[in-house]
Amino acid sequence: MVTNNKNKALFLDRDGTINVEKNYVFRIEDFEFIPGIFELLKGYKQKGFMLFVITNQSGIARKYYTEVDFFRLNNWMIRQFEKQGIEITKVYHCPHHPEITGNCDCRKPKPGMILQAIQEFNIDPVNSVLIGDKKRDILAGQRAGIGKNLYIQNLLQTGLK
Repeated sequence: MVTNNKNKALFLDRDGTINVEKNYVFRIEDFEFIPGIFELLKGYKQKGFMLFVITNQSGIARKYYTEVDFFRLNNWMIRQFEKQGIEITKVYHCPHHPEITGNCDCRKPKPGMILQAIQEFNIDPVNSVLIGDKKRDILAGQRAGIGKNLYIQNLLQTGLK
């Protein structure tokens, strides 16, 4: 019998999936969790999934905020999850914008951030899940070979399962 000793992962977009979409969220006071997101992540964690956030942050390239601002909000968000008993394994972010910084391999719909996590954490993409709110999220998951790619809007309609 062949066993797969690779990890399974849940990849989540941030803006529009974890938090309510607002233009270029970088301040804690502007961050509003999507209702039901904690329960959703707890469910995946109980099923043995590692949890990752993969987020485009072109506001950094646009100079709307700095990476220090991003990390401040990111650390606060991780602490909010920890208070709910949810461990986020790692957050990957793309600070680029093609018109400002040129092309990169990490900006979704390219799969760079997901492929990096797959390599770093010995993840089985076929048994992993991606949840996002935009087509570029879904395309990134498909291009990385993620087995199930879901829109958060569909999950919200069916009760976040």
